[in-house]
Amino acid sequence: MPTTNTNSHDPAGHGHGARDTSDGSNESTALLPSFLRGEIAHEGESGRRGFHPRHFIAVSYKSSNIVSQYVNFLWPFVPLAIIFRYALPSHPLWIFGLAYVGMIPSANLLGFAGQEFAKKMPKVAGTLIETTFGSIVEIILFVVLIVKHREPVEGEDGGNGDEGNLIPIIQAAILGSILTNLLLCLGLCFFVGGLRKTTQKFHAAISETGNGLLLVAAFGLLIPSAFYSALKGERTITKSSLGFIVADAKFTPETLQSDILKISQVTSVVLILAFGCYLLFNARSQHSVFHEVIETDEHGDMDREEDQARMRYTGTETTVALIISLVFATLLLIYLVEQIEAVVESGVPDQFLGLILLPLVEKAAEHLTAIDEAYDGVINVALYHCLGPSIQTALFNGPLVVIVGWILHKPMDLNFEIFMIVLVVLGILVVGNFLRDGESNWLEGVLLVIVYVIIAIASWYYPNPDVATSNGIEGLAASTGSKNVTIDRALLQDLLAMANLNT
Repeated sequence: MPTTNTNSHDPAGHGHGARDTSDGSNESTALLPSFLRGEIAHEGESGRRGFHPRHFIAVSYKSSNIVSQYVNFLWPFVPLAIIFRYALPSHPLWIFGLAYVGMIPSANLLGFAGQEFAKKMPKVAGTLIETTFGSIVEIILFVVLIVKHREPVEGEDGGNGDEGNLIPIIQAAILGSILTNLLLCLGLCFFVGGLRKTTQKFHAAISETGNGLLLVAAFGLLIPSAFYSALKGERTITKSSLGFIVADAKFTPETLQSDILKISQVTSVVLILAFGCYLLFNARSQHSVFHEVIETDEHGDMDREEDQARMRYTGTETTVALIISLVFATLLLIYLVEQIEAVVESGVPDQFLGLILLPLVEKAAEHLTAIDEAYDGVINVALYHCLGPSIQTALFNGPLVVIVGWILHKPMDLNFEIFMIVLVVLGILVVGNFLRDGESNWLEGVLLVIVYVIIAIASWYYPNPDVATSNGIEGLAASTGSKNVTIDRALLQDLLAMANLNT
């Protein structure tokens, strides 16, 4: 008898709507555009429908790997943080600590649910979606921070808490997220992968594309800072013969700050467009290449049989897990942001908080996933989970918070501290040098982690922005040894004329 399978090589393209079910998929309707469609991996199917509480709890507990399973023991910190927030509001450090630890299992559940959802999608689309879910926590954090931000009122001490200036912390968190992924997460991936295999090789399609995009993103983030640094000391400060520090009336510090804000807003729009091109490139132009790389990696997974035997969420259970994790993550992030002022006043520097502490917890799920994949020998997927979130932070998440600030009329810009932007550029160059040969080993991983530790130490001793503003308005006075006085040109000419008469 002739075979009944008429869809696997449909020349008219109708097979996209009703794909061959020989791979275990029972999908009959395309969920994605034609260029995102492909075979759905059978390991993404649970074989059940609906919501089953006992099964849901069992799958959530076992998660995707043994480390994630141990992380689930931290769930009691979530209700404790909520209880302390409302029952003991006078203990901000306890609330911050409990919420910080509680964020780890919440992010872990979000990451695992994202993985389960991605497994029900085509290979490349699934990886992109999984990376996006891993960055949702970061987007929520940035939005909460910018909403809570308040411009210091004249006559008050400018703080950096929930009632003060949070923009320096947001800026540090943007760059800290990139550094954490590139140095700490990638370093740990190289290290644990090198423990099982002497040398791990990865595909140039992922490493070269990722590193190139990061350089472009770093260039876009650097421009506003470079623009400000170049002009703040050249055109805004002049010194008269009377000893006055005079700001050019046509180019005052306020004008410069306004220009920086406009440059940041337009640059953010351009960077988001670049991120759209990156997604299109992965999903369409290089879809077959990325699909082949990911497929080859998964077949070489050392724990492939064990992973295939794991219980899976149903579609409904995946949705419930995503909602639960997002609700808890959002609540805990709000609690964290509310206590930032108390944490800073306790002695934790702003730069350390934004550059190190916040990125560690916001990307916990992504880091656990990448490290597990590297340990299983799936180095290309692990590399993608390190470079992908860094690219998304630089091209989308960071610019997005600038646009949100624009909408809310809050002066969020990309005028980073020179200290931090130099760290990011150097970090990208170091990682690019290690990726150049297409191989990794445990020593390279250790070196990347050491670089990250050095940065963490330096950020701990770096003064808060209100003390050391190497790239801020206050730096103008520091560079001249006195405070700026803006004088009208006509008045200045009169003063100079009087000085000439006296001489």
